[in-house]
Amino acid sequence: MDQHVKAVREAQVERTLKALAKNRIPAVFVPTRQEAVEAVRSLMKPGDVVSCGGSVTLAETGVRDLLKSGDYQFLDRETMDPQEAYRKTFSADVFLTSSNAITEEGELYNVDGNGNRVAALIFGPQRVIVVAGVNKIVRNLDEAIARVKCLAAPANGIRLDTHTPCSRMGRCAVCDGSMTSGCASEKRMCCQYVVTGYQRTDRIRVVLVGEELGY
Repeated sequence: MDQHVKAVREAQVERTLKALAKNRIPAVFVPTRQEAVEAVRSLMKPGDVVSCGGSVTLAETGVRDLLKSGDYQFLDRETMDPQEAYRKTFSADVFLTSSNAITEEGELYNVDGNGNRVAALIFGPQRVIVVAGVNKIVRNLDEAIARVKCLAAPANGIRLDTHTPCSRMGRCAVCDGSMTSGCASEKRMCCQYVVTGYQRTDRIRVVLVGEELGY
């Protein structure tokens, strides 16, 4: 990375970490995905009941492999009934997820289809660990909304073969700036919208990784 671009990125990360701390959402920065795995490991205990939302970031970093290592009781919705996994997640020790966007104002922005991921983020599991690459950082909620409509949702639609308009067009079918506008597809992925702007309880931790990860 060019040294000048690197300096800009470092300033952006520093602003975001400070803003998250101000909103009582503790966050750490690690340069690489390998260090992200170790950061996550340090936030869990052997034997913990753990679960996770669907996340390309968790797969790319190796965090999902950590959950499957045998050191934890992993509620894996790919090997058990998904609805059972969703219900048991609410009493898990740790829930892991990424975030669709993290603003420089210290907010987590997440959009969900079924709602199980955002539900566990805001209530239920004793601890929540959010792992996100620096590519998820945006200036504000307007940019977060645009990021989901023009990148995250279309990319996930292609990955999951939803055949939603965004997966065909490369952007949301309704880009009017409204948070909740969108298509009327039966497989629409953007149904639940959650902005985490402040943390009253001490549950959520953020691990910000100095790489481009996920969508």
